[in-house]
Amino acid sequence: MNAGLLLNATICFAITISSFAFAWVLARNEEEHSEKSKPALWSLVILWSLVGLTYLPTTIRMIAAYFGKENLDIMMYSLAVIPFSFVAVPLVFFILYVIAGSKKISAYISLLFVLFGASFLMFLFTKGIIGPIVSEYGSIFTINSDIAINIYMMGLFVIPTAMIIGFLLLIFLQKMPKHLRYRTALPLVAISFVFDFMLTDMITMVDVMQLVARLFVLIGTVLAFLAYFPPMTLQEKLGIQKYQYELYEKDIDIDEEEEDVDV
Repeated sequence: MNAGLLLNATICFAITISSFAFAWVLARNEEEHSEKSKPALWSLVILWSLVGLTYLPTTIRMIAAYFGKENLDIMMYSLAVIPFSFVAVPLVFFILYVIAGSKKISAYISLLFVLFGASFLMFLFTKGIIGPIVSEYGSIFTINSDIAINIYMMGLFVIPTAMIIGFLLLIFLQKMPKHLRYRTALPLVAISFVFDFMLTDMITMVDVMQLVARLFVLIGTVLAFLAYFPPMTLQEKLGIQKYQYELYEKDIDIDEEEEDVDV
């Protein structure tokens, strides 16, 4: 029983370290990006920081479950759900900014998702949670509010996921260089991977599924890192050795079907 919880805690800790490290590397390279690219860059820094802030208390929660500290488990769940509720905000800003290039429009629409996240938290904490149910591989909580679940599913999951899918379709319909397609599509796939499995992690009632979901979150984080900092062998294979780590290239225009926005 305890070995499974320790494995769960180890995966959560790996996600935490990977997410924070990725956010730090992106922030450190700020000077390498143009002014027009920086809003997209910082939205990604915030996104990966929120992922790390979600799994840091989750790591402590799994350790608390291992030692049978139920109150600490509940406290850490309550902390983890706060950053989890706002992961969609920088994601939406990122997609809208890359497509529209307008910081003001992206910020206004992202504000709507802040309200969705706040509403989700309000109903979750008002109605309460059921748990923890500690099992061999995890510690499970049940959200005791159908309204909270519906708000998250419709407002914070379905819409951002549809935006990711729509943007990916747009990318593959456009003519663009190989390096640009790689830099644009793979980060979105990785982010979608992380985003989808974080939700699975939060709502699953099966301990093994919780463990598997967290493993896929970790894989998605590593995949995102490789999207921005590919190893030399992959660069040579794709012929992308010379591209710059630029998140938004001002000379690229989707509407004109020239080189597309570099994510």
